[in-house]
Amino acid sequence: MDSAGVERHEVSATADGDAPTGLRDDDVESVIAATRVLVAVTAESVTRVEDEVSLPQLRVLVMVASRPGMNLGGIATGLGVHSSNATRAVDRLVGAGYLDRRDDPTDRRNLQLELTAAGRELVGRVMDDRRSAIARILERMPASRRRALVPVLRSFAHAAGEMAEEAVWSLGWPTK
Repeated sequence: MDSAGVERHEVSATADGDAPTGLRDDDVESVIAATRVLVAVTAESVTRVEDEVSLPQLRVLVMVASRPGMNLGGIATGLGVHSSNATRAVDRLVGAGYLDRRDDPTDRRNLQLELTAAGRELVGRVMDDRRSAIARILERMPASRRRALVPVLRSFAHAAGEMAEEAVWSLGWPTK
């Protein structure tokens, strides 16, 4: 058992039909530690804009940045809320100058959403903050370890498979 009282076991997995590979507890714990760092980087970038937009509003901006022309129905689905809640969030973002709302030329019953220059700047700033924080961490690593890390992280992301856009958007990560 660990310090939190959680029982630890050897974990076996298969990858690409290979024979099972034994995972050590330390393998999983190391990834959990790295995940905490990445979540902290994400949370800090959100905190830096919280006086401008709420997390749900940032999520809306990220959705629109990821899928230009997204409509209110897509926003409601992405947020997992009723369309009236999505409408209120969009109204606030339009009022704050981060979003433009236009009639869909192919279906006037639909509204298309587009980031304004201010909206693009805010999403860009959040992503730049994240990139800078990660770069600072990587710079503290020995170059040989950093070069070894990149293919490992690509392999890890590949093994995780394609994530649902809604899961990626939950903390304001664009999918484009």
